[in-house]
Amino acid sequence: MPRSRKSTQIALGGIIAALSVLFLICTGVFPFSTYILPALAGALITVVVIECGVKNALTVYAAVSLISFFTVPDREAAMMYICFFGFYPVIKLFSEKFNNRIAEFTVKILLFNICTAIAYIILIYLLGLSEIISSASFGIYSFIFIFVAGNIAFLLYDKALTTALTVYLRYLKPKYFK
Repeated sequence: MPRSRKSTQIALGGIIAALSVLFLICTGVFPFSTYILPALAGALITVVVIECGVKNALTVYAAVSLISFFTVPDREAAMMYICFFGFYPVIKLFSEKFNNRIAEFTVKILLFNICTAIAYIILIYLLGLSEIISSASFGIYSFIFIFVAGNIAFLLYDKALTTALTVYLRYLKPKYFK
């Protein structure tokens, strides 16, 4: 690989990592951004997957995860990025190679639910954020509502990410990144 291509990939990875960390740090500033900004930070990784490959995307994900774990004031947002949104673009790339749409969405939904459960187990039991449980004002119904709403939001996120990828590949990349 020519040196200029390698340095471009490193620069792109650094810019995406910096923007991702900035999004995650902003979760402490903007209310109700605990899920939106980690999802946007994860969506940025998609550009690295396309332009630099899976290995570089996973390197950027690891760097952002490490930095965000120690610097992001909203632990829930950092954990959602670390446990799901940060590596989801790589998983999306592989899961969309299935010839069966039902299998593709089954894998995606299962992965989302398992990763979200792991994130909350870490938050509650390892990081001691038990106020997450006590903030559920309607008991078990709160968790059912959050589970259903989370899955719907994830499916919308996946569709939006697919649309953004299509726009990037069809219009932006040919015009700006020749």
